[in-house]
Amino acid sequence: MKHSTRFAAALACAATLAAPLQAADAIKDYPNRPLRMIVPNAPGSSVDTLTRIVGNGLSEVLGQQVVMDNRAGAGGIIGMQIAKGANADGYTVIAATTAASTVAVHLQKNPGFDVLKDYEYVVQFGVTPNILVVNPSIPVKTVRELIDYVKGKQGKVNMASAGVGSQSHLSGAYFLQAAKFESLHVPYKGGGPSTAAVVAGESQWTLVPAAAGMNYVLSGRMRALGHSLPKPSPLMPNIPPIAETIPGFDYSGWMGFFAPKGTPRPILKKPIQPL
Repeated sequence: MKHSTRFAAALACAATLAAPLQAADAIKDYPNRPLRMIVPNAPGSSVDTLTRIVGNGLSEVLGQQVVMDNRAGAGGIIGMQIAKGANADGYTVIAATTAASTVAVHLQKNPGFDVLKDYEYVVQFGVTPNILVVNPSIPVKTVRELIDYVKGKQGKVNMASAGVGSQSHLSGAYFLQAAKFESLHVPYKGGGPSTAAVVAGESQWTLVPAAAGMNYVLSGRMRALGHSLPKPSPLMPNIPPIAETIPGFDYSGWMGFFAPKGTPRPILKKPIQPL
């Protein structure tokens, strides 16, 4: 019995000593398999578009594929909940957003996560201004003309958004309030469907994140009237700031990467060298 007890104790001691060594090896070899990138938004949204661009760059630098996993719904809450329950081994990352991290949590009584306690912050990778766009059939070419047009229709003009609490919803609501006019809010299930609705004429206008809307503008399928940065931008040289018509108007979102709580700090801080 004494020999068995000693043997069990020796095994336990060996396991205790081996665990840090195994963890160190895992960190040293990281990453040695594909990474999962949870995107809490629908395909075609600004979050999806920018995350795929950054994800492709990460794949090249890491030497491992970054697999996109779109989990849209509830303003990003569904994706955040899934990320919270994922393995904290460095192989799951979530594209966190203003809408999912700082807005949706205030719209739900029980979002199912605490953004400050359930995740590890990795990095912010983008700031996303909005562009005010209309269906080309609408006879307006400026911000002021849109305001007057909608007022003349007594509010019977649709404003599309990516859903309640989304960046396009809140920037649109801010625009309505600041410009003192009304328009019917039509929430869609994601940025892709909302921009498609404006292109199709189902809704007439939206304030969509620039990353999701510029392709439509450049192809002539939507007309841009203004952007939400406070000053002119060289990235959008032919689009004036809405602030030129509505003084002080300024609304942008942010995007970044979070990891599940408990992801090893050496992995989160590990320098990444180009291949």
